[in-house]
Formats: sequence, C-alpha cells, structure tokens
Amino acid sequence: MSKILVSYFSASGVTKDVASKIANITGGDLFEIEPAYKYTNEDLNWNNANSRSSVEMNNPSSRPEVKNKVSNLSDYDTVLIGFPVWWDLAPRIINTFIEENTLENKKIYVFATSGGSSVINSFNTLKNTYSNLNFVSAKRFASNVSNSDIIGWII
Repeated sequence: MSKILVSYFSASGVTKDVASKIANITGGDLFEIEPAYKYTNEDLNWNNANSRSSVEMNNPSSRPEVKNKVSNLSDYDTVLIGFPVWWDLAPRIINTFIEENTLENKKIYVFATSGGSSVINSFNTLKNTYSNLNFVSAKRFASNVSNSDIIGWII
C-alpha cells in the first residue's frame, strides 16, 4: 500500500482546512510548508505592488525560505502539494519546497484553493519547470469542499 504525504502552504487557513480533509480521507500524513517568516495581511495585499507576495510573485527566481523540512520523505511514494492560487500560479514557496526535497520517483498530485481561479496554469507551470518529476493531476477546491468531491478526485 502506498504511503501518502499531504503537504500544503496556507496563508489564510483555507488550504490548511482542505489539506486536513484530504489527509483524513486518504490516511495520509499532514505536513505544513511553513514560511520562515509568516505572511502578514500587509504582505498578502495583492493590490500593493510593493507587498511581499507581489514582489515574490513578480520575480520568478524568488524562493522564500521554508521554516521546516520533511525528515522522512523517502517513506512516501505519493506526495500531494496544496496551495492557494496566487497570480494564476503556485506561490514561490512551493518552488522552494520542491527544490529542497527529493521528489523524483514519487507521484505528485497538486491541489489548490481559490475562489475562482483555475489550477491549470499553476499545474502546467510546475510540470514544465520540474519536467523531471511525475506530476499526475491537479484539482481546485473551494473552502467548502465536500468529502465526496475529494474522494472523486483521489480515486
């Protein structure tokens, strides 16, 4: 039986809630991709071109520092990576997570939270950036996702 890691970055708590539901349904282990420096409301103000999130997203080589590491990644053969959609992409901290961990030979599933943005561009960008990795599929979930929606995607 495969062992699943449900990793996620959540700035406001929405992605954390979805990740917790996914981990509960799959029996996977939950891992928070935590920034070394927590984002404030001002940092997340996408209307401000000088906010931390805007500056990071406007710089494709930006790699925000991650506070914690997965100590036993070799135990998992399936890794789910969750995040809120920012600027139609994965937040740059997701790139940091991918680059700091050995994900070769693992099945990678992406899930995103968004009020309306698609996960397709985020998923395709990650697949193209990390073409050596096995990205399987992606799904966008709203904050009120039902267990049956999650099960339908997982199956």
